[in-house]
Amino acid sequence: MRALTERIQENSHFIKDIYTELDKVIIGQRVMIDRLLIGLLSDGHVLLEGVPGLAKTLTISSLAKAIDTGFQRIQFTPDLLPADLVGTLIFNQKTGEFTVRKGPVFSNIILADEINRSPAKVQSALLEAMQERQVTIGEETFLLDNPFLVLATQNPVEQEGTYPLPEAQVDRFMMKIHIDYPTEEEEMAIMRRMARTVRPQTLKPVVSPYTILEARKVLNEIYMDEKVEQYIVNIIMATRYPERFNINKIVGLIDYGASPRGTIYLNLAARAHAFTQHRAYVTPEDIRAVAYDILRHRIVLTYEAEAEEIKTEDIINSILKNIQVP
Repeated sequence: MRALTERIQENSHFIKDIYTELDKVIIGQRVMIDRLLIGLLSDGHVLLEGVPGLAKTLTISSLAKAIDTGFQRIQFTPDLLPADLVGTLIFNQKTGEFTVRKGPVFSNIILADEINRSPAKVQSALLEAMQERQVTIGEETFLLDNPFLVLATQNPVEQEGTYPLPEAQVDRFMMKIHIDYPTEEEEMAIMRRMARTVRPQTLKPVVSPYTILEARKVLNEIYMDEKVEQYIVNIIMATRYPERFNINKIVGLIDYGASPRGTIYLNLAARAHAFTQHRAYVTPEDIRAVAYDILRHRIVLTYEAEAEEIKTEDIINSILKNIQVP
């Protein structure tokens, strides 16, 4: 364990470098940055939801600049076509043959800005690439680069002219993060730094893709006790059968509980959280820290719960309070 701890501390040193670089541009939003790094380390896509102006796009683009890797920003609009995303075949009149023109999805970090602005066929094209890590154009199939990470944003305020993601498609995202307003002190710092006609300093790459891929290998070696594993399973099972755990308060409020993806991602995210804390083992606190982001889009509430204005966060809170911590 001592040798593993030393290896974890050595391989996780770059986390500090990323935080230092992002602090040059981003003020506050530490939770959002933490979750983006967890998604990057555990090879899981992230959906960010928040009102406009909370630096969602800026944080994602800044993270991409801090990593020496490819980055593409795709602005989702109602007239976007799947071919605009994944690519298409173009006829060459000189040769009389079709050639492949790859789309912007062929990169490492993809910012899908306002993903709920495009129709279902465009969303499905992106989500297929996310799941299969490959794209088929014509008769050819192309593997996507590694690392490949989709960071999508959506605006919860406006519903007119939007195409909400179905629950089955949202489930493919590892985490759904709710971005909140900054504090009063952070707001003052944002104003003093950003209320200028000259843009802030640009960021420089401090991490290579190789470092990220090596960190993912080390992530698999982080120790998780069997009791901690059972704790994860109990949390997931409580979203499906709360009566088994005597959580009678939420019985009848859940239509569908978390899928097995929830179990897998809760395990991976907890390991990644421990990694960012430079630890070689997972504690129940690591699980509790990421539970809301992993589960909030995997629990479908009943009409009764919606009528009583109960949120998924309330359900998760009840489960975490009642499941025995090892």
